[in-house]
Amino acid sequence: MKGCRFTSRKERNCQCPIAVEGVLAGRKIRKSLDVRGWEAAQKIVRDWEANPNCAAVTVKEACDKFIEDAEARNLSEGMVRKLKLVTKELTGRFGAISLRSLSVDDLRTIVHGWKLAPITKQKRIEMMRGFFRFCTDSGWLDRNPAKAVRLPVVKHRPTLPFSDEQMERIFWACEVIRETHPKMLPGIEKKLRALVLLMRHSGLRISDAVILTRDRVKGGKLFLYQAKTEEPVWVPLPEIVLTALAGIAEEGNPYYFWTGKGKLRHAPTEWQDRLKKLFTIAGVIDPGSHAQSHRLRDTFAVGLLQKGVSLETVSILLGHQNVGVTERHYNPWVRSRQEALEAAVKAALQ
Repeated sequence: MKGCRFTSRKERNCQCPIAVEGVLAGRKIRKSLDVRGWEAAQKIVRDWEANPNCAAVTVKEACDKFIEDAEARNLSEGMVRKLKLVTKELTGRFGAISLRSLSVDDLRTIVHGWKLAPITKQKRIEMMRGFFRFCTDSGWLDRNPAKAVRLPVVKHRPTLPFSDEQMERIFWACEVIRETHPKMLPGIEKKLRALVLLMRHSGLRISDAVILTRDRVKGGKLFLYQAKTEEPVWVPLPEIVLTALAGIAEEGNPYYFWTGKGKLRHAPTEWQDRLKKLFTIAGVIDPGSHAQSHRLRDTFAVGLLQKGVSLETVSILLGHQNVGVTERHYNPWVRSRQEALEAAVKAALQ
Protein backbone atom coordinates (compact mmCIF):
# COMPACT_ATOMS: atom_id res chain seq x y z
CA MET A 1 0.00 0.00 0.00
CA LYS A 2 1.05 3.57 -0.54
CA GLY A 3 2.89 4.77 2.49
CA CYS A 4 4.07 1.34 3.64
CA ARG A 5 7.76 1.49 4.58
CA PHE A 6 8.37 -2.12 3.58
CA THR A 7 9.12 -3.19 0.03
CA SER A 8 8.60 -6.95 0.38
CA ARG A 9 6.00 -9.30 1.82
CA LYS A 10 8.86 -11.11 3.53
CA GLU A 11 8.79 -8.44 6.20
CA ARG A 12 6.79 -9.88 9.12
CA ASN A 13 5.61 -6.50 10.36
CA CYS A 14 4.03 -5.49 7.06
CA GLN A 15 0.27 -5.00 7.47
CA CYS A 16 -0.72 -4.51 3.83
CA PRO A 17 -3.63 -6.68 2.64
CA ILE A 18 -2.60 -9.74 0.66
CA ALA A 19 -3.62 -10.05 -2.98
CA VAL A 20 -3.73 -13.08 -5.24
CA GLU A 21 -2.98 -13.36 -8.94
CA GLY A 22 -3.15 -16.40 -11.18
CA VAL A 23 -5.36 -18.77 -13.15
CA LEU A 24 -7.96 -21.06 -11.59
CA ALA A 25 -10.19 -23.41 -13.61
CA GLY A 26 -9.36 -21.42 -16.75
CA ARG A 27 -10.30 -18.07 -15.19
CA LYS A 28 -7.83 -15.32 -14.51
CA ILE A 29 -8.00 -14.08 -10.96
CA ARG A 30 -6.43 -10.90 -9.68
CA LYS A 31 -7.94 -9.47 -6.52
CA SER A 32 -7.31 -8.48 -2.95
CA LEU A 33 -8.23 -11.08 -0.35
CA ASP A 34 -8.88 -8.39 2.29
CA VAL A 35 -6.83 -10.32 4.84
CA ARG A 36 -3.43 -9.46 6.28
CA GLY A 37 -2.37 -12.84 7.68
CA TRP A 38 -0.49 -15.25 5.46
CA GLU A 39 -2.21 -18.31 6.97
CA ALA A 40 -5.66 -16.86 6.33
CA ALA A 41 -4.69 -16.07 2.74
CA GLN A 42 -3.40 -19.59 2.17
CA LYS A 43 -6.61 -21.05 3.60
CA ILE A 44 -8.68 -19.06 1.12
CA VAL A 45 -6.53 -20.14 -1.82
CA ARG A 46 -6.60 -23.81 -0.75
CA ASP A 47 -10.38 -23.64 -0.52
CA TRP A 48 -10.52 -22.15 -4.01
CA GLU A 49 -8.31 -24.92 -5.37
CA ALA A 50 -10.50 -27.58 -3.73
CA ASN A 51 -13.67 -26.00 -5.13
CA PRO A 52 -12.65 -24.17 -8.31
CA ASN A 53 -16.21 -23.73 -9.59
CA CYS A 54 -17.23 -21.76 -6.50
CA ALA A 55 -13.99 -19.93 -5.84
CA ALA A 56 -15.34 -16.61 -7.05
CA VAL A 57 -18.41 -16.62 -4.76
CA THR A 58 -17.59 -14.65 -1.64
CA VAL A 59 -19.85 -14.15 1.36
CA LYS A 60 -20.54 -10.57 0.29
CA GLU A 61 -21.49 -11.56 -3.24
CA ALA A 62 -23.81 -14.28 -1.94
CA CYS A 63 -25.43 -11.82 0.52
CA ASP A 64 -25.99 -9.25 -2.24
CA LYS A 65 -27.63 -11.86 -4.48
CA PHE A 66 -29.80 -13.06 -1.59
CA ILE A 67 -31.14 -9.55 -0.92
CA GLU A 68 -31.70 -8.98 -4.65
CA ASP A 69 -33.75 -12.18 -4.75
CA ALA A 70 -35.76 -11.14 -1.65
CA GLU A 71 -36.61 -7.78 -3.22
CA ALA A 72 -37.50 -9.44 -6.54
CA ARG A 73 -39.97 -11.70 -4.70
CA ASN A 74 -41.79 -8.60 -3.43
CA LEU A 75 -41.21 -9.36 0.24
CA SER A 76 -42.42 -6.64 2.58
CA GLU A 77 -40.11 -3.74 3.36
CA GLY A 78 -39.98 -4.84 6.98
CA MET A 79 -38.91 -8.39 6.11
CA VAL A 80 -36.23 -7.21 3.68
CA ARG A 81 -34.92 -4.89 6.38
CA LYS A 82 -34.64 -7.82 8.82
CA LEU A 83 -32.86 -9.96 6.24
CA LYS A 84 -30.41 -7.13 5.62
CA LEU A 85 -29.51 -7.13 9.33
CA VAL A 86 -28.43 -10.76 9.03
CA THR A 87 -26.50 -10.32 5.78
CA LYS A 88 -24.87 -7.11 7.04
CA GLU A 89 -23.38 -8.98 9.99
CA LEU A 90 -22.15 -11.82 7.77
CA THR A 91 -20.63 -9.35 5.31
CA GLY A 92 -19.01 -7.32 8.06
CA ARG A 93 -17.25 -10.36 9.50
CA PHE A 94 -16.56 -12.53 6.45
CA GLY A 95 -17.34 -10.40 3.39
CA ALA A 96 -14.30 -11.17 1.25
CA ILE A 97 -13.93 -14.78 2.35
CA SER A 98 -15.08 -17.63 0.13
CA LEU A 99 -18.57 -18.78 1.04
CA ARG A 100 -17.31 -22.35 1.39
CA SER A 101 -14.76 -21.26 3.97
CA LEU A 102 -17.47 -20.49 6.54
CA SER A 103 -17.75 -23.11 9.24
CA VAL A 104 -20.48 -23.96 11.73
CA ASP A 105 -18.26 -22.56 14.50
CA ASP A 106 -18.10 -19.22 12.66
CA LEU A 107 -21.89 -19.03 12.67
CA ARG A 108 -22.12 -20.10 16.31
CA THR A 109 -19.74 -17.30 17.23
CA ILE A 110 -22.11 -14.80 15.61
CA VAL A 111 -25.20 -16.24 17.28
CA HIS A 112 -23.60 -16.41 20.72
CA GLY A 113 -22.81 -12.71 20.45
CA TRP A 114 -26.45 -11.70 19.99
CA LYS A 115 -27.96 -10.00 23.04
CA LEU A 116 -31.55 -10.72 22.05
CA ALA A 117 -34.66 -12.28 23.55
CA PRO A 118 -34.90 -16.04 22.83
CA ILE A 119 -37.85 -15.66 20.45
CA THR A 120 -36.04 -12.90 18.50
CA LYS A 121 -32.85 -14.96 18.36
CA GLN A 122 -34.84 -17.95 17.11
CA LYS A 123 -36.35 -15.93 14.27
CA ARG A 124 -32.96 -14.51 13.29
CA ILE A 125 -31.40 -17.98 13.16
CA GLU A 126 -34.26 -19.06 10.89
CA MET A 127 -33.44 -16.13 8.58
CA MET A 128 -29.78 -17.16 8.60
CA ARG A 129 -30.81 -20.70 7.67
CA GLY A 130 -32.89 -19.23 4.86
CA PHE A 131 -29.82 -17.42 3.51
CA PHE A 132 -27.69 -20.56 3.47
CA ARG A 133 -30.57 -22.57 1.99
CA PHE A 134 -30.59 -20.03 -0.84
CA CYS A 135 -26.83 -20.56 -1.26
CA THR A 136 -27.28 -24.34 -1.30
CA ASP A 137 -30.07 -24.14 -3.87
CA SER A 138 -27.84 -21.89 -5.99
CA GLY A 139 -25.14 -24.58 -6.05
CA TRP A 140 -22.58 -22.56 -4.09
CA LEU A 141 -22.65 -24.90 -1.09
CA ASP A 142 -23.11 -28.64 -0.66
CA ARG A 143 -24.88 -28.35 2.70
CA ASN A 144 -26.47 -25.75 4.95
CA PRO A 145 -24.04 -25.01 7.83
CA ALA A 146 -26.69 -22.99 9.71
CA LYS A 147 -28.75 -26.15 10.26
CA ALA A 148 -26.22 -27.25 12.87
CA VAL A 149 -26.79 -24.07 14.88
CA ARG A 150 -29.25 -25.02 17.62
CA LEU A 151 -32.32 -22.91 18.25
CA PRO A 152 -32.74 -21.40 21.74
CA VAL A 153 -35.46 -22.69 24.03
CA VAL A 154 -38.45 -20.34 23.98
CA LYS A 155 -40.88 -20.47 26.85
CA HIS A 156 -44.27 -19.21 25.71
CA ARG A 157 -46.01 -17.25 28.42
CA PRO A 158 -49.82 -17.38 28.51
CA THR A 159 -51.51 -14.47 26.80
CA LEU A 160 -52.81 -11.99 29.37
CA PRO A 161 -55.53 -9.57 28.25
CA PHE A 162 -56.37 -6.36 30.05
CA SER A 163 -59.21 -6.61 32.55
CA ASP A 164 -62.15 -4.17 32.51
CA GLU A 165 -60.64 -2.39 35.51
CA GLN A 166 -57.29 -2.04 33.77
CA MET A 167 -58.97 -0.64 30.66
CA GLU A 168 -60.68 2.01 32.80
CA ARG A 169 -57.32 3.00 34.27
CA ILE A 170 -55.82 3.22 30.78
CA PHE A 171 -58.58 5.59 29.61
CA TRP A 172 -58.05 7.67 32.75
CA ALA A 173 -54.31 7.81 31.99
CA CYS A 174 -55.12 9.11 28.50
CA GLU A 175 -56.75 12.18 30.06
CA VAL A 176 -53.89 13.01 32.46
CA ILE A 177 -50.80 11.96 30.48
CA ARG A 178 -49.69 15.53 29.75
CA GLU A 179 -49.55 16.23 33.47
CA THR A 180 -46.71 13.72 33.71
CA HIS A 181 -45.28 14.40 30.25
CA PRO A 182 -45.97 18.11 29.55
CA LYS A 183 -43.72 18.12 26.47
CA MET A 184 -46.22 15.99 24.58
CA LEU A 185 -48.20 17.96 22.01
CA PRO A 186 -51.70 19.22 22.86
CA GLY A 187 -54.35 16.85 21.59
CA ILE A 188 -52.26 13.75 22.26
CA GLU A 189 -54.87 12.72 24.85
CA LYS A 190 -57.57 12.26 22.22
CA LYS A 191 -55.23 10.46 19.83
CA LEU A 192 -54.02 8.03 22.49
CA ARG A 193 -57.58 7.26 23.52
CA ALA A 194 -58.57 6.70 19.88
CA LEU A 195 -55.56 4.40 19.32
CA VAL A 196 -56.33 2.35 22.44
CA LEU A 197 -59.98 1.98 21.42
CA LEU A 198 -59.04 1.06 17.85
CA MET A 199 -56.59 -1.65 18.88
CA ARG A 200 -58.88 -2.98 21.60
CA HIS A 201 -61.89 -3.39 19.28
CA SER A 202 -60.16 -4.34 16.01
CA GLY A 203 -57.24 -6.55 17.06
CA LEU A 204 -54.80 -4.53 14.95
CA ARG A 205 -51.09 -4.68 15.58
CA ILE A 206 -49.64 -1.31 16.47
CA SER A 207 -47.65 -1.36 13.21
CA ASP A 208 -50.96 -1.53 11.30
CA ALA A 209 -52.96 0.78 13.56
CA VAL A 210 -50.69 3.83 13.48
CA ILE A 211 -50.55 3.91 9.66
CA LEU A 212 -54.31 3.51 9.24
CA THR A 213 -55.74 5.79 6.55
CA ARG A 214 -59.15 7.40 6.74
CA ASP A 215 -60.42 5.77 3.55
CA ARG A 216 -60.16 2.35 5.26
CA VAL A 217 -63.10 3.11 7.56
CA LYS A 218 -66.39 2.87 5.67
CA GLY A 219 -69.92 2.11 6.74
CA GLY A 220 -68.93 1.45 10.33
CA LYS A 221 -66.39 -1.17 9.26
CA LEU A 222 -62.63 -1.24 9.09
CA PHE A 223 -61.13 -2.59 5.86
CA LEU A 224 -57.45 -3.27 5.76
CA TYR A 225 -54.68 -5.61 4.76
CA GLN A 226 -52.88 -7.16 7.70
CA ALA A 227 -49.23 -6.30 7.08
CA LYS A 228 -47.86 -9.79 7.76
CA THR A 229 -50.30 -11.79 5.63
CA GLU A 230 -51.70 -9.17 3.23
CA GLU A 231 -55.10 -10.83 3.61
CA PRO A 232 -58.09 -8.43 3.34
CA VAL A 233 -60.12 -8.32 6.54
CA TRP A 234 -63.38 -6.52 7.41
CA VAL A 235 -63.76 -5.63 11.08
CA PRO A 236 -67.00 -4.00 12.34
CA LEU A 237 -66.19 -1.15 14.74
CA PRO A 238 -68.34 -0.07 17.71
CA GLU A 239 -69.75 3.45 17.65
CA ILE A 240 -67.39 4.55 20.41
CA VAL A 241 -64.40 3.77 18.18
CA LEU A 242 -65.87 5.50 15.13
CA THR A 243 -66.58 8.62 17.20
CA ALA A 244 -63.04 8.68 18.60
CA LEU A 245 -61.50 8.33 15.14
CA ALA A 246 -63.73 11.06 13.71
CA GLY A 247 -62.59 13.34 16.54
CA ILE A 248 -58.91 13.13 15.56
CA ALA A 249 -59.27 13.26 11.77
CA GLU A 250 -57.34 16.24 10.39
CA GLU A 251 -58.27 18.05 7.20
CA GLY A 252 -55.84 17.24 4.40
CA ASN A 253 -54.15 14.39 6.28
CA PRO A 254 -55.12 10.92 4.98
CA TYR A 255 -53.77 9.26 8.16
CA TYR A 256 -55.35 9.20 11.61
CA PHE A 257 -52.15 8.95 13.67
CA TRP A 258 -49.17 9.65 11.43
CA THR A 259 -48.49 13.35 10.93
CA GLY A 260 -46.68 12.92 7.62
CA LYS A 261 -43.39 14.08 9.14
CA GLY A 262 -40.42 11.75 9.22
CA LYS A 263 -40.38 8.22 7.83
CA LEU A 264 -43.58 6.20 7.98
CA ARG A 265 -41.76 3.12 9.24
CA HIS A 266 -40.66 5.03 12.35
CA ALA A 267 -44.24 5.86 13.39
CA PRO A 268 -44.93 2.52 15.19
CA THR A 269 -41.85 2.98 17.37
CA GLU A 270 -42.92 6.49 18.38
CA TRP A 271 -46.43 5.39 19.31
CA GLN A 272 -45.12 2.29 21.06
CA ASP A 273 -43.10 4.57 23.32
CA ARG A 274 -46.13 6.75 24.02
CA LEU A 275 -48.28 3.76 24.90
CA LYS A 276 -45.60 2.45 27.24
CA LYS A 277 -45.68 5.76 29.10
CA LEU A 278 -49.46 5.60 29.15
CA PHE A 279 -49.48 2.09 30.61
CA THR A 280 -46.92 3.13 33.22
CA ILE A 281 -49.20 5.94 34.42
CA ALA A 282 -52.15 3.52 34.46
CA GLY A 283 -50.13 1.00 36.46
CA VAL A 284 -50.75 -1.88 34.05
CA ILE A 285 -47.18 -2.60 32.96
CA ASP A 286 -46.45 -6.32 32.77
CA PRO A 287 -42.78 -6.79 33.89
CA GLY A 288 -42.42 -9.94 31.81
CA SER A 289 -43.69 -8.46 28.56
CA HIS A 290 -41.69 -6.52 25.97
CA ALA A 291 -44.73 -5.61 23.86
CA GLN A 292 -47.25 -3.90 26.12
CA SER A 293 -49.36 -2.61 23.24
CA HIS A 294 -49.87 -6.18 22.03
CA ARG A 295 -52.04 -6.83 25.08
CA LEU A 296 -54.75 -4.68 23.49
CA ARG A 297 -54.77 -7.10 20.57
CA ASP A 298 -54.84 -9.98 23.06
CA THR A 299 -57.81 -8.38 24.83
CA PHE A 300 -59.70 -8.26 21.53
CA ALA A 301 -58.97 -11.92 20.75
CA VAL A 302 -59.68 -13.27 24.23
CA GLY A 303 -62.93 -11.30 24.44
CA LEU A 304 -64.18 -13.02 21.28
CA LEU A 305 -63.07 -16.49 22.37
CA GLN A 306 -64.73 -16.15 25.77
CA LYS A 307 -67.99 -15.30 24.00
CA GLY A 308 -67.83 -18.52 22.01
CA VAL A 309 -66.37 -17.27 18.70
CA SER A 310 -64.44 -20.09 17.02
CA LEU A 311 -60.67 -20.16 17.01
CA GLU A 312 -60.68 -20.25 13.19
CA THR A 313 -62.72 -17.03 12.98
CA VAL A 314 -60.47 -15.26 15.49
CA SER A 315 -57.43 -16.42 13.50
CA ILE A 316 -58.83 -14.79 10.34
CA LEU A 317 -59.62 -11.54 12.17
CA LEU A 318 -56.12 -11.40 13.63
CA GLY A 319 -54.55 -12.01 10.23
CA HIS A 320 -52.53 -15.03 11.36
CA GLN A 321 -50.94 -17.12 8.64
CA ASN A 322 -52.53 -20.29 10.01
CA VAL A 323 -54.77 -21.31 12.89
CA GLY A 324 -51.84 -23.05 14.59
CA VAL A 325 -50.35 -19.67 15.48
CA THR A 326 -53.64 -18.59 17.05
CA GLU A 327 -53.97 -21.86 18.92
CA ARG A 328 -50.48 -21.59 20.40
CA HIS A 329 -51.19 -18.16 21.89
CA TYR A 330 -54.88 -18.35 22.75
CA ASN A 331 -55.70 -22.03 23.32
CA PRO A 332 -56.31 -21.60 27.10
CA TRP A 333 -59.02 -19.03 26.36
CA VAL A 334 -61.16 -21.10 23.97
CA ARG A 335 -64.52 -21.27 25.74
CA SER A 336 -65.75 -24.48 24.14
CA ARG A 337 -62.61 -26.37 25.10
CA GLN A 338 -62.65 -25.02 28.64
CA GLU A 339 -66.28 -26.08 29.05
CA ALA A 340 -65.42 -29.56 27.72
CA LEU A 341 -62.57 -29.87 30.22
CA GLU A 342 -64.78 -28.79 33.11
CA ALA A 343 -67.48 -31.24 32.05
CA ALA A 344 -64.95 -34.08 31.87
CA VAL A 345 -63.66 -33.33 35.37
CA LYS A 346 -67.20 -33.10 36.82
CA ALA A 347 -68.14 -36.40 35.19
CA ALA A 348 -65.07 -38.08 36.69
CA LEU A 349 -65.94 -36.82 40.17
CA GLN A 350 -69.48 -38.24 40.14
